[in-house]
Amino acid sequence: MRSHNYYVYIMASESGTLYVGVTNNLERRVYCHKNYLLEGFTYYYNCTKLVYYEHTGQIEAAIAREKQLKTWNRAKKEWLIKQLNPRWEDLAKNLK
Repeated sequence: MRSHNYYVYIMASESGTLYVGVTNNLERRVYCHKNYLLEGFTYYYNCTKLVYYEHTGQIEAAIAREKQLKTWNRAKKEWLIKQLNPRWEDLAKNLK
């Protein structure tokens, strides 16, 4: 049985705007955010810093988690980020 990789992630801007997304290739998606290759929310709000991510092998689980996180208020998202990344460092540097 083939294993799959899906990620739910949070990108942040320097001003503090947060974006929650889902992808099957985290390195590629973060590269696109950092290089403004994706038009839309993160492009306009400069969300280029990977501050949180989760991995799962099931696309349904990833989509459900993304939807859940998008309903959370900012304080709850900040709490989640601080559990993994208390200093809000850019986690992209450790992806490879």
